[in-house]
Amino acid sequence: MRSDIRVCSAWQSEHDRPVYTLSTTCPDCGAEAVNSAPAPFDPTDPHGEYRRSLKRRRRQ
Repeated sequence: MRSDIRVCSAWQSEHDRPVYTLSTTCPDCGAEAVNSAPAPFDPTDPHGEYRRSLKRRRRQ
């Protein structure tokens, strides 16, 4: 899962606070911008499909 909002990968050493951007590079220092948040679930989880189907059944 990918987000459009990215954060400067070198913000801890280059900036005093995180620098967020929509581009692939930081607008202030030119470093690479990385995904700002981890995925809410692991796409390689072998049991994820079963957990999601159980959750769907409980909602109905």
